[in-house]
Amino acid sequence: MRLSQWIYRCARYTGDAILRSGVVGRPQRRFYRCSVTLLSSDDDGSELAEGRGGAGPASRVTPPGKPFGPGGGKAAKRRPAKPEDQAKQAGSEPGPRPKSRLSLDLQRLSQDDLAEAEPEADGGQAGVRRRTEVLFGAAPCLLALAGGRRVMHRLFVKGNGAPQRPALQQASEEARRRMVPIQPASRKELDGLCSGRVHQGLCLEASPLEYLTDEAHAGAAGDHKEPPLWLVLEGVQDPMNLGAILRSAYFLGVDRIVSSIRNSCPLTPVVSKASSGVMEIVEVYGYENLADMLKSKVGQGWQVIGTVGAAEVGVDVPVHHCSDFVLTTPTLLLIGGEGPGLSPDLRRLCHALLTIPPCRELHPAVESLNVSVATGILVHSLLSSRAKGRR
Repeated sequence: MRLSQWIYRCARYTGDAILRSGVVGRPQRRFYRCSVTLLSSDDDGSELAEGRGGAGPASRVTPPGKPFGPGGGKAAKRRPAKPEDQAKQAGSEPGPRPKSRLSLDLQRLSQDDLAEAEPEADGGQAGVRRRTEVLFGAAPCLLALAGGRRVMHRLFVKGNGAPQRPALQQASEEARRRMVPIQPASRKELDGLCSGRVHQGLCLEASPLEYLTDEAHAGAAGDHKEPPLWLVLEGVQDPMNLGAILRSAYFLGVDRIVSSIRNSCPLTPVVSKASSGVMEIVEVYGYENLADMLKSKVGQGWQVIGTVGAAEVGVDVPVHHCSDFVLTTPTLLLIGGEGPGLSPDLRRLCHALLTIPPCRELHPAVESLNVSVATGILVHSLLSSRAKGRR
């Protein structure tokens, strides 16, 4: 017993001596802090909240000086919070994570030419919504911005870091002058906005154009130094044809363009593109009943001139070659739609009919010209004859 006590005392003395000499440090309990990095629940999905920084509601930070586990032992494992759990803690139901704001806008705009946007702030009236459409192409966008007939919302410009073409720079300058927001977009996004059509790096979100119906500015026959020529379209349904007709009529100097509203193509972005933007600066009047308008003009001293194919022969109405007709009085030139041409009701109101004679023998399958081409020839012939009548 005494021997064992002696050995224990010697060992304790030796251990204390070693500790005093600093060879072995006294074991100490150390506490460690831990941080967890979680994905932030913000809508943009681009921010990461560091637990140590303490930013964002989704960050979980261990308070300083408080060890994990009971008594500072082994830290308990924590799983990253699921989006569903975070939504429940925030008091909202979990939902799908949205894509970027630009992608949502582009998807909304590419749904339809006349897509409905968010409700306008108009005195808090419920159900008041704005209608928008997307113009595409350099000339339509530039002339729409310069004309100011639409309500412009955004100009989408192709931006890839390369120097912009003059048309894009000019459109951007006009948009800044009119305080229209400019939004860079990729080629793929622009293709989606205009359904794959040729956009030339420009798209414009704006309010649609409608046919004018106000007769307050309708001029009388005596207001012109020369006999006026109005172009009256009935049932032109192809947007490419309508756009080409508008461009030719504007270039050649038609005094007014009139169209039937029923069974006719509306003034869409495709028409604006086909007209090279002329639709944005020329006034196009629409009538529900062309026959009533024609009768009213006849009462004011106007003459009504219709058009027929070269093979047709009028029974009661004389048919003239377009090159032989001289414009001396205010005239309404009627152009029928693709296929059927003028309706019988309008043809009965005509004082004369014009035709374009072919310069060769035609194949039986080719009996007429395209409506836009024929319109350009007839308008040029009549306006040229008006100049001859002055001499």
